[in-house]
Amino acid sequence: MRNKLFSIFAGLALVALSASSALAATAPGNDVYGGRVVIGSLPFSASVDTTGATTDANDIEANATCGAPATDASVWYEFVATADGPIVVDVSASDYSAGVIVVSGSPGSYTLESCGGGTVGFSGSTGVTYTILVFDDQYDGAGVGGQLEITVEAAPPPPVVHLTVNSTGNFNSRTGSATIRGTVTCTGGDEFGKNNISVQLTQTVGRFKFSGDGQAQFVCDGTTQPWAVDVLSSNGKFGGGKAAVIAYADACAGFGCGFDSAERVVTLRK
Repeated sequence: MRNKLFSIFAGLALVALSASSALAATAPGNDVYGGRVVIGSLPFSASVDTTGATTDANDIEANATCGAPATDASVWYEFVATADGPIVVDVSASDYSAGVIVVSGSPGSYTLESCGGGTVGFSGSTGVTYTILVFDDQYDGAGVGGQLEITVEAAPPPPVVHLTVNSTGNFNSRTGSATIRGTVTCTGGDEFGKNNISVQLTQTVGRFKFSGDGQAQFVCDGTTQPWAVDVLSSNGKFGGGKAAVIAYADACAGFGCGFDSAERVVTLRK
């Protein structure tokens, strides 16, 4: 009797385990292109269990130009851009290594827009339909997915930069270098942004024209900051008098960059 009861309980346990495994392996509705989730408006976010998702020929085609190592446990999304501008797809909060491929067109005529892991950006155009493939990008081709956390939204606007150049600068009679100064105001940046000022300086002395370039960096934190750039001529020494300045400033954050420029004649003094 004891052996018989044990066999019954063991059989029930196996049935329960099989049922549980089958339930866990159920593919999400957007596992294939035909079941893709249509995103009505941005921003969009979703949380999906992709452990039962598969891969197929449409995945392979979308990945043909991207060249990701694998497209296991993939799911599909689609939306039509309602405005021109950069779009960001972020899957970095997922509990597995998720990759993103963004294509326009349809199966058989895909055009790759962008691809990568974690966070991907691309330039959207009004009225164009974009399809998003999210997948487990393990290099061994044995990805089983996990809990996907996806957001799709318009990228924030690029930083706004305003640059000025002072009317006077300085020169060093010993080294022949010149120092150009001004102010820069930058908003909408971030601490990891790349923010640079470049200066081209030209001075004509009699029959000779001296020129040189210099650079400096700044922090895009919303404040107005003084800047100074030292410039050495590649063919002589700068001296006192008039000189022409062309200055550029750029700041990048996220998927966009802001620019400004200023040109003026300055007076170099000791």
